[in-house]
Amino acid sequence: MCDTFVAVPGATRDGSVIFGKNSDREPNEAQCLEYHPAAKYSKNQTLECTHLSIPQVENTYGVLLCRPFWMWGAEMGANEKGLVIGNEAVFTKMPIKKTHTLTGMDLLRLALERASTAQQGMEVIIKLLSDFGQGGSCGYEDKNLFYHNSYILADKNEAWVLETSGPFWAALKVKNGYSISNGLTIGKEFDKSHKGLIDNARQKGWLKKGQTFHFAKCYSDWMFTTFSASGFRRNTSYDLLQSQMGKIDIPLAFKILRNHKHKNYNPGSHLLMDSVCVHAGNGLTRNSGTTGSFVADLGKGGNIFWATGTAGPCTGIFKPIWLEGDVLPDLGPAPKGIYNPETLWWQHEKLHRSVLKDYSRVSLYWEERDKMETFFCKKVFTSAKKDRIKITRQTFAKSRLATENWIKKVESHPAKNSLNPVFNLYWKKQNKKAGLKLI
Repeated sequence: MCDTFVAVPGATRDGSVIFGKNSDREPNEAQCLEYHPAAKYSKNQTLECTHLSIPQVENTYGVLLCRPFWMWGAEMGANEKGLVIGNEAVFTKMPIKKTHTLTGMDLLRLALERASTAQQGMEVIIKLLSDFGQGGSCGYEDKNLFYHNSYILADKNEAWVLETSGPFWAALKVKNGYSISNGLTIGKEFDKSHKGLIDNARQKGWLKKGQTFHFAKCYSDWMFTTFSASGFRRNTSYDLLQSQMGKIDIPLAFKILRNHKHKNYNPGSHLLMDSVCVHAGNGLTRNSGTTGSFVADLGKGGNIFWATGTAGPCTGIFKPIWLEGDVLPDLGPAPKGIYNPETLWWQHEKLHRSVLKDYSRVSLYWEERDKMETFFCKKVFTSAKKDRIKITRQTFAKSRLATENWIKKVESHPAKNSLNPVFNLYWKKQNKKAGLKLI
């Protein structure tokens, strides 16, 4: 489960395109933040995706990815040409292909590697859908998780929403601000579509004689879409964007991805995944949480990407990245599903899970964190181009040191243990699986 949004020129404060996504996955499904440089391949070479091998192209672009450690595809990312993409699981009435196919995350990464603009990215995904289909097991431990996908694709000039149901699809060009979650959002109006989209709905009996075609109403699966609480999350991000038209900027993007709806938030007090910043809470209705967050600022003067590289954006720090030079500093070993404090993701996860034991303890360092991010933003916009990789290295190093200090600070204030027993038991099981001990 995830949430993605975009604001195009006219909606943003400085005329840039601003994109953001929270990736919501299983709690021990560590996410890799990584860069793969542009590459050339020989003819007739094959590419091993998550569940399927497909023909490789001769040239691929350099890509920055936020990738669940066990799969080939990615949840979100950008390429050297300034294309950014985020995907969402959507649940529809069309049958899902369960084997020998591409996952939505595979399709996202393939589009980033092979396309230079948002429209080209859509064309890549649509062609691959036609050639190989979509589906496959998409869960880390839950191997019965299958779904179709929706996407927001953006470049510095425009953004598109692409929503799919099996081989069928509809696309909408974004006019100001738009957000998607785990349900179809395109209705009566769209700019492009599969040539058989409406006829298929008629043949299936989803579109009655005399009715106006509405993509989401015809193709959505009611049960899974409803219980994913996607409507709550999508309405929150969409309303926040609409309320700030012409003033949307990077700090607001961070704020949206950290939104919990309620001022005095308690992660153990709600049943569904109904906030944009999600923390897993039980094995049935809240078995996913935000495991990575990503923001892109696509401006005329250049592109800046911001990533946490960690779970729980309300507890973490966004760091700036440019797709030039070395791109990323040494982030330690790639994370897996077992606790390893040497990795960026798991080092912060100790802080994240300590805070979840008593969420009021996040206030012990929030002010310091916000000041640090404000400093990072000022540094980014006032420094010379030659200093960019140095800034990236410094911000990641400062963030890592700050995280260590915040862990100690949080641990020094005993948790009140006021959370419900189901929530506590769930996290005890997750921590035991990961080999993570909390004070």
